[in-house]
Amino acid sequence: MTVPNQRSAKARMAPSGLLFLAVTSVGWGLNWPIIKYLLSEWPPLSARGLTGIAGGLTLALYALLRGQSLRLPNDQRWRVLVSAFLNVTLWMAVMGQALVWLPASEAAVIAYTMPVWTALLAWPLLGERLTPLRLLALAMAFGGIAALMGGNGFAASLTKLPGILLALLGAFGFAAGTIFLKRFPISLPGATSAAWQIGLGCLPVSIVGLAIEHPSLSALSPAGWACIAYMIFVQFCVAYVCWFAALERLPASVATIGTMAVPVIGVTVAAIWLQEPLGVGQIAALVLTLAGVALATRS
Repeated sequence: MTVPNQRSAKARMAPSGLLFLAVTSVGWGLNWPIIKYLLSEWPPLSARGLTGIAGGLTLALYALLRGQSLRLPNDQRWRVLVSAFLNVTLWMAVMGQALVWLPASEAAVIAYTMPVWTALLAWPLLGERLTPLRLLALAMAFGGIAALMGGNGFAASLTKLPGILLALLGAFGFAAGTIFLKRFPISLPGATSAAWQIGLGCLPVSIVGLAIEHPSLSALSPAGWACIAYMIFVQFCVAYVCWFAALERLPASVATIGTMAVPVIGVTVAAIWLQEPLGVGQIAALVLTLAGVALATRS
């Protein structure tokens, strides 16, 4: 009885899971300033939803070229639908809107309070005990994010309140989606699973966006088209597939603590590209956040 349990524990912390998590963090981190820039040319729901539809179709084509079936078994349909809503629909809709009220750096750091909600939910629902090392990693990473918010001159003013609430809603929804996938894993090949979840998740966002926003392709500059290409092929096709793969190989709380590298990357790139603030306080906060991430991988 002991040997299988040990093997299972080792499999859950497979090195490949950490590699997939690193790719996800870089892909999603770069996406924050990219989507913020794109919102200057395209409306939020259309920008998120239509690129997601294109990303889902690209993944479906990739799966077919690899000889994978796109058939969705009956017993997997409800799991795909629930996960698509929590991990894609809700996240895409509310985060796109949050960026209307918030700078990319602030939206990113608020969104990545998700490890707090995931760790709290994973304890009673998955039995993932909050070990002292994991608690310390969580405190360090979340402390770094809090410092980032303060370092950027974060002020919870009434004008920013809608963005703050939307970002928090997205964070909680994504955490719930993470717990759901750990409790009810989807038994499909990686590309097929991601294609269904991204395509179904972005479909309602696209429909609403087309209905109320009326995006125009002529409004896109060459830089805007480059942003769209990045979102389709990197954010959706690469990062999401790697996220689902990491989640299969790592405990839910460790995986989400690891994603705290995302706002670190987002804040840094936003400072360079979008001229958002990055001083000594922000750099110290970034170091603290990364230290928490590194500790989480050893917890």
